[in-house]
Amino acid sequence: MQKALFNRVLLAAAVVFGAPTLGLAQEGGEDNTPYGTTSAEFLLLGAGARGAALGGAFASIADDPSALYHNPAGIALVRGPGVTLSTYDYVADTRYSWGGVVFPFGGGTSSFGIQLGTFGFKDQPVYTVEQPDGTGSVYSVNETFVGATYAQNFSDRFSAGLTAKFVFDQLGDAEGNAFAVDFGTNFHAMLNNHPIKFSFVLANLGTNLSYSGDALNAEIPRNPLPGEPEVPTQPQPGTLRTKDFALPTVFRVGLAYDLVARENSRLTLLGDFNQPTNAKAGFVLGGEWGLNRLGGSGFGAALRGSYSYTASNSAELTTLDTDLSSREDLQGLAFGGGINYSAANGFLLGVDYAYRHMGVLGSTSFFTFNLGW
Repeated sequence: MQKALFNRVLLAAAVVFGAPTLGLAQEGGEDNTPYGTTSAEFLLLGAGARGAALGGAFASIADDPSALYHNPAGIALVRGPGVTLSTYDYVADTRYSWGGVVFPFGGGTSSFGIQLGTFGFKDQPVYTVEQPDGTGSVYSVNETFVGATYAQNFSDRFSAGLTAKFVFDQLGDAEGNAFAVDFGTNFHAMLNNHPIKFSFVLANLGTNLSYSGDALNAEIPRNPLPGEPEVPTQPQPGTLRTKDFALPTVFRVGLAYDLVARENSRLTLLGDFNQPTNAKAGFVLGGEWGLNRLGGSGFGAALRGSYSYTASNSAELTTLDTDLSSREDLQGLAFGGGINYSAANGFLLGVDYAYRHMGVLGSTSFFTFNLGW
């Protein structure tokens, strides 16, 4: 039995860590990667500083309210009701915020949760070709998604979860909406008395998004037909039609193993292979070191770090761009940590921080507040 389990572990590890290598080794042929063909890409910005510090490889160990985003199956592992709130400043003075709440029920066999994420900016000047100094008007962007999740433990080793979410996209005076689902699984077992976990997640599988609104209203000039005399006419009111854009669907496979598993300390190594529909395949390698009951108290702490590789984000810069090259070399690095307090009655209070470098776009900091009871 132990040998069979070990063989499965080796096979899963080969899939998680070998698949990216095989994908990167393919050369030649036409590149048909559909870059820039999806909408609502704010759906990929994450949730929670813990997941941000682990570069998205968090799906296999997600066991707090931020699992609503990373892996719906993870909320079945939440021990009690909890709330997670997080925010960070993104590039170009934009802001992304996320919040989620989870309620276990059925004696801990099932869980239900709600999440909300929002991204955007306000009051940006409008410039046109005719008025390059500005028209005097402003516009705002507000992208939001709301999701409801149900997850269940089917055994002491396997859980699964499903999320239904609505996406709302408002770009100035144009707006659109879409519907999507996330599906995730989590398998957890023991290998040599150390916990090991696998996760499979399919996110943002849904309808296409198209736009409507006042921004698409236009006056259409009437052009005479061939052979028809040119008669002055007034333009006719009309509505422009936009192309439907797909959502950024992502498939992830994750593996986590506790290299150190003691009563009050844990060192977890993580790996993640991901395949989005709008870019090439990528992978993440990370680790988390957690300490509990420091000095016999209810306080705990954690340190986290990761490296993410995304082929579409690797800019090819000349040797003259020394400053940009040095920043691009940091692309994919993330680290962070957190402190928390947990009481015997289930009360939990924690704060997490993550720093993530995005190459030539600079860096960003993620802050998260956790509450459980």
